[in-house]
Amino acid sequence: MSELAGGALIGLAAAVLWLGLGRIAGITGILSRLFQRIDALWGWGFMAGLTGAYPLYVWLSGKTPELQITSSPVLLILAGLLVGVGTYISNGCTSGHGVCGTSRISVRSITATITFISAGVLTVALMHLGGLA
Repeated sequence: MSELAGGALIGLAAAVLWLGLGRIAGITGILSRLFQRIDALWGWGFMAGLTGAYPLYVWLSGKTPELQITSSPVLLILAGLLVGVGTYISNGCTSGHGVCGTSRISVRSITATITFISAGVLTVALMHLGGLA
């Protein structure tokens, strides 16, 4: 149930940002605008909400969700680099393309989202085959 609520809140935040400021809630675009000092005020507010949501949830609920992240620094660095390169190549991230682009019926975003999901499925399948998952 919390996954459904989280998805609804993401959709609501994207809609409010789009309808209120005419901006797309893609993290890559928001971060690049912050580094370029464009529209900095709303961007900092968005990033504060994004990074503050988890501690606020833990504080209000008294629960700490279980997170599973690898303990391998090499794997974490490799994953980060791959995400960065993929974001650069696709001109955006999963939130921009998947949440905002597909809702605007952007062919580029729909193609990117299908690619993200397919790569994720393939990665999980290969990890299971290799005994890494």
